[in-house]
Amino acid sequence: MTSDESTSVSTPLAARIRAAIAAAGGWLPFDRFMAMALYEPGLGYYARDSRQFGTLPASGSDFVTAPELSPLFGRALAVQLAQALQATGTAEVWEFGAGSGALAEQLLDALPAGVAYRIVDLSATLRERQAARLARFGDRVRWVDALPERIEGVVVGNEVLDAMPVQLLHFDGAQWFERGVAMAADGLTWADRPTALRPPGDRAFVPGTVTEIHPQAEAFVRTLAERLVRGAAFFVDYGFPEHEYYHPQRRGGTLMCHRGHRADTDPLADVGLKDITAHVNFSAIALAGQDAGLHVLGYTSQGRFLFNCGLPALLATADARTRAAAQPLMLEHEMGELFKVIGFAAGAPFDAVGFAGGDRSHTL
Repeated sequence: MTSDESTSVSTPLAARIRAAIAAAGGWLPFDRFMAMALYEPGLGYYARDSRQFGTLPASGSDFVTAPELSPLFGRALAVQLAQALQATGTAEVWEFGAGSGALAEQLLDALPAGVAYRIVDLSATLRERQAARLARFGDRVRWVDALPERIEGVVVGNEVLDAMPVQLLHFDGAQWFERGVAMAADGLTWADRPTALRPPGDRAFVPGTVTEIHPQAEAFVRTLAERLVRGAAFFVDYGFPEHEYYHPQRRGGTLMCHRGHRADTDPLADVGLKDITAHVNFSAIALAGQDAGLHVLGYTSQGRFLFNCGLPALLATADARTRAAAQPLMLEHEMGELFKVIGFAAGAPFDAVGFAGGDRSHTL
């Protein structure tokens, strides 16, 4: 992106954020700031006309996701979705946050022709790209702007929970503060306010700790549970169970930004020009689902999940280039261990193939 293009995005967005800070009395909670930075219409990172997803910086992309890395990701995931569709007696797949449409394309190619595909995506720009990519599937694909009152089908979300705004908490050794954003003479700055909010659980924290809580992601799962009257849901994302998420050694939290395939920890810089994410607390996600009536089908690493879904067999018949590109999906020092998969069922639970070996539900 040229400097002129960067200015055309960041300057108007910064002006809107400054106006929001002023309207809020000089302090904006971080979750509100994150929502504006990512989703402000026409200006937020996911709402502007830019390419976020790709394998190399030369493409103009900022990061790579599993379906962009290898089509075998979608083919393996389709094994689980097909089993879930049969087990629940449903015939629709619902994808949240479909990105470039790569995963949808892979799943549609692998699933039976009678399976319909529904996409929920906040970004009008991304919906246009998805429509172009998926045009060959015709009426099998449809986009919806919001959750319907009733869903019967199998839900899938790849790297969608991590993009939901989080609240930041700071512990100074004596009390907790909510960290927000304020204005300084040279731009945006951090500002803390005392709060009754706390991380979940009862554990000691090191003075100086900054961490996240995830009320929006948890609320999303509860709302989904209310609407999913029959079916299943599978979420793939990077994260940890609660005891690892809030480990004393993780005193800086998990907040991270991505631009040009490089990571940094300053979301207040280059606002609107880079992704902002936080890892997922899978224990909280599991509890939110259970409390709302869902059954946890399993929780495991992405590597183990794909292994259970037959990725080794797909690799065995692939060419050398395809095998090499797919290796990071399963390797422990790459996506295989950092990324996790959690599954839910609405209605009667079933033995999901993706968790047949290596289920870690007991760690949640």
